Order: sequence, then C-alpha cells, then structure tokens
Amino acid sequence: MAQLNHEQYDLLERAITEKRRIAVMRRGTEYVVVPSRLSVEGGREAIQARHPSGNVMTFYIDEVQSIEVVK
Repeated sequence: MAQLNHEQYDLLERAITEKRRIAVMRRGTEYVVVPSRLSVEGGREAIQARHPSGNVMTFYIDEVQSIEVVK
C-alpha cells in the first residue's frame, strides 16, 4: 500500500479521534491496535498506535498491506 486514498484517510482519522481499533496487515501479520496519531517521519507517513498489551507501535504506510477499521 503506497498511500491511502481519501476515503481511507477519512476512516483512519475518524478511528484516531474516536479511539476505535484498526486491523493493520504488515508482512503477513495482522495487528489489532488503537491508533493515536498520523504523522510524517523522515518523509514517510506513519501511524502511531497502541497495542492492547500496552506497547506503542509505529506502522509506516508504505510497509502496510491493508488497514481496516474494526467495528
């Protein structure tokens, strides 16, 4: 996934503001996390999120295969 489209950004931003879980698929592993912010780090878009175990994780959009909001 090189970049998100308008609808995907909208869903991700809503998940951040409403503290809703998202499922992120990266390198064949699915992570269900709560996103806290969307930023640019070193010229790459990144999602900072918290895993239920308490770990803070960073997902770079260009490394992610898919992102879905968990309902």
